Formats: sequence, structure tokens, C-alpha cells
Amino acid sequence: MPAGVQSPARFWRRRLDAGTLRQVRLWTGVVLFTYVATHLIDHSLGLVSLAAMNAALKWIEPVWRSYPGTAILWGALSIHGALALWAIYQRRRLNLPITEWTRLVLGLSIVPLMVLHVTAIRIGAALYDSDLEYGAVLTAMFVADPWGIGARQLTGLAVAWVHGCIGLYLVWRLKPWWPRAVPYLYAAALLVPVLALLGVAEAGREVAKLAAEPGWIQELVRKDRLPGAAEAAALYRIEAGILWGYAALVAGAFAARAVRAAVERQRGLVRITYPDGRAVEVPPGTSILDASRIGGIPHAQVCGGRGRCSTCRVRAGMGWEHLPPPSDAERKVLERIAAAPNVRLACQTRPASNVSVMPLLPPTATARDGFAKPAHVQGQEREIAILFADLRMFTKLAEHKLPYDVVFLLNRYFAAMGTAVERAGGRVDKFIGDGVMALFGVESDAATGCRRALNAARAMAEQLDELNRALAHDLDQPLRIGIGVHVGPAIVGEMGYASATTVTAIGDAVNTASRLETLTKEFACQLIVSDEVAIRAGADLSGFQRREIEVRGRQEMLAIRVIPLATQLAVAVAAPPDA
Repeated sequence: MPAGVQSPARFWRRRLDAGTLRQVRLWTGVVLFTYVATHLIDHSLGLVSLAAMNAALKWIEPVWRSYPGTAILWGALSIHGALALWAIYQRRRLNLPITEWTRLVLGLSIVPLMVLHVTAIRIGAALYDSDLEYGAVLTAMFVADPWGIGARQLTGLAVAWVHGCIGLYLVWRLKPWWPRAVPYLYAAALLVPVLALLGVAEAGREVAKLAAEPGWIQELVRKDRLPGAAEAAALYRIEAGILWGYAALVAGAFAARAVRAAVERQRGLVRITYPDGRAVEVPPGTSILDASRIGGIPHAQVCGGRGRCSTCRVRAGMGWEHLPPPSDAERKVLERIAAAPNVRLACQTRPASNVSVMPLLPPTATARDGFAKPAHVQGQEREIAILFADLRMFTKLAEHKLPYDVVFLLNRYFAAMGTAVERAGGRVDKFIGDGVMALFGVESDAATGCRRALNAARAMAEQLDELNRALAHDLDQPLRIGIGVHVGPAIVGEMGYASATTVTAIGDAVNTASRLETLTKEFACQLIVSDEVAIRAGADLSGFQRREIEVRGRQEMLAIRVIPLATQLAVAVAAPPDA
């Protein structure tokens, strides 16, 4: 084969990857769900009358019985069923979440429940030129065999509807618009089958009354050209053949899994190591997510391992360069979240050699956690301004107050400081006891961050003055504050665990800012900023005392400005321009 030309097998493998097959399965499922939905809506018209149901059927059936409609419907049914069996074969483990098991069991039960209806309506019409309307169908359900045909038909429709709803839920819950649409979709998912059931019941009562009239059933047989006893027996034999064939296909999918597992075990095992030292050995071709399931290691998997949500993503360590390249579908998801080169989707990555991995999201991650996030959230080194502030002598003050008063006072203080930081364009990182840590320039640049930090310091001092005036009758002495501001490189990212995760910063610059805040006690001032902050901010602080100090962990001296009152910055620092 000429160089640069792909073989047909490689061509189709690249295009029929797991992501493409899932899309095909989704859209064929949508076709089948639409077919079920149109019939359920028609059934609800039974609340009006049997005639209304038949009138709507004359609009619906021509669409599905036309040559294009028949090709689309039967094609979707065949492909969707085949891909469902393929998905069963592909799964390395069957310890699935309850939602997945429910969907699987419901999906596998649709054919046994609905095959009689399909055989009588579709195959019967093709073989014997019968033309069944709702009168004949409801007679079979409510008069001839209510607990056989009737219960089986209604159960099949309900199962098909719930199966489709679960499938759409697993896809749509990952969309940004999902939370807003939930009330309307839930109402539709509940009302459509309930109204259909009520409509069928009401129409069934009408048919039961008509069937009691002399000659009505005979006229129905003549008008709809219903098959006789011999033809009905033949249809039952066709139904039995379809059921046996279907059972063989399902059993074959599960048996093929066992054969594949035995073959893979003979090739040796791949060792996947996790951060806590646990390791799982699995056959080559097993996804990292399946390895987590096998080892009983909790792993986020909002979409159930379909490569859509990205919540199962891991950072691969030792051996990551030997991982197979991502498929087109996986690469699109990784690009959507701006992932680093060694970040992979655990559900799509199937190591062929030993590798160490670290899940990037907690097992409790939700669909929202899978959305694209800014680079600084994922972790990167940036030059930012860091501000630390701390109340002076607050512990002594709190000793003489009731717990309720202490909480009230701190909440007022935190609200005032947080407002000052946010209005200046900063981000409150955390409250530590009676202290505050804030970051500036995380989403802009260091110069803008320094200007905003200085203005935040001034605003915090002003807010504290206002708070002291408001609480003058409740305080024995005014609240005092010490503030330190520094700028430098820091590692910024989303850190923590589960609900305690937040965007924060670590590094030498953070420690230095904290040290400057502590020094305000020694210099008996309200604010200390490093000279670098003033230079970056373009602020003239030459009117304030300049000192050089030694900071633990730094070899060179650090130049600082000692500012007695942060409110004095009002004439020294202009309002920060937009980033």
C-alpha cells in the first residue's frame, strides 16, 4: 500500500471509535424514543375518545410505515440493539451504578415485552395484509387477554419510556442548561406516560362496551382483515423464534465477555498504581476507570464511563508516555477542559503497560465539575499580589464577650473586609480565625493585582473605621488591624477535598506576605507593603518610611514601606484601571 494511504481497516477503526459508536447509539435511541413518544401521545387521546385515537393514528402511521420511515425505524432498532450488545461485550466489569443497571435491565426487557405487539402489527400486516386500528388492539388487551397481552403491552411501553428517559438523562445532565430545564423535563417524563395510561384505560372501557354489542367483533375482524386461527398460530411461532434468537444474542454477548477475559489474562497483567500506594493489576485493554472499579477504589464517573463528562480524568505519572494516544472523541473532551498533556480520561484510557495515576476530582464530583475551567483553577504558576490582614488583640477582646457576641462581631468584620476586597477587584481566599487572606491579579496580571491590593488595603481600613463607629457602644476599645501585601510567583489552583475545595495559592510569596502582616506589630503600623508592590502598582510611596528586613527563607534583604495608616494611601494610589 502506498505511503500515507490508510488501509480500509485502519480507516474505519479511526472513525468508528468508542465516541462515534456512542453517538450512533444515542441518535438511534432518539429515533426509537420519538417513535414511543408519538404513540404515547396518541394513547393519551383515549381520554377524548377511541375515534380521536384512530384519527391521530392516521397521521402518525403513514410517517412510520412509509419506505423512509420504515427504513429509519428498523435501521435504528437493529443498530441500537447491536450496539447495546457490543457495549455489554466491551464492559470489563458489571459492578455498575444502580442507574446503569436499571437502564441495562430495562433495555434488555423491551424486546420480550414488545415482540408480540411488533409481530402482530408489523409482520402480520406484511404477511396477511391486515390493518389493525386501536379497536382491534384494545380488544386483545382488554377483552381477549387482559393479563397476558394487555399487561405485557402496557408494561413494555412503560419500560421503553423509562429506558429512554434514563438514556437522555445520562446525556443531558452534563449540559449547562440542564438545571434550568429539569422541572419541565421531569414534568414531561411523568405526564406523558400517565396520560397515555389513563387514555388507554378509558379507551379500553369504551371498547369493552362495544365488544358486548352483537356483531361488533365480527365487523372488526372484517374491517381490519384480522388473521384467522392458523395465521395467528404462525405469528406466535414467529414470535417464539424471535425470542429464542434474541436470547441467544444476549447470552452470546455475555459469553464472549468471559472468553475475552480469559484470553486477556493469558497475555499478562498491567499494574496501575494510585497515590495512596494501592495498586490494581488488570488485563491489558482494561480502562483505568474499570481498574478502579475492580480494585474498589472510589472514582468519579458522572457519565458512567462514556467519555462525556471528564470527571473521571486522571493525571498520569510514571509510564504516561507509553499510554496509547487518545481517540478523537477523548481528545475533544480534553481540549474542552484545556487539559495538560499527561491528563487523560480514565474511562477511555486503556494502558498496555504499567502506569501510575492520580484522580483529579473527588469521587463526589458532580456534572458541573466536568465543565471547562480557567487555567489558574487547574493549577499554574502566576505572579500575583497577596494580602494578609489580622485583627489585633481580638482574643483578649473576645474573652469578655458571650459566644453569640463574638460570632456576631466576627461576621460583621468578615463582611466588611470581604466587601472591600471584592470591590477592589480581589478574591477572598480564606478567613483564618480572625484573619483574612486575599489574592489579586489571579485572572489579570501582577501590575493590576498590585494596584488592586493597595486599594483594597485602603478600603479595608476605611471599612474598619466605619465598623468601629457603628459598634462604638459595644466595644471597649476600637478594633485594630494589621495588613501585609507582597507580590511574587505563587502556585495557584483549586486545592482541597470534596466540598472543602477552593482556589488558593501557595509559595514563598504567600509566606512573605504573611510575614509582612506580622511585622505590623513590631513597627506599630497598620500596613506594610514590599517595595516591589509599589513599583508594580506605579504608586509613589516615597513619603513613607523605607526599611530593609530579613525574611526567613530568603537570601537577600527585602525592601518594605511602613505605612502608619492605610487610609493615607488615598492620595498615593490612583484608582486601579481595568485589567
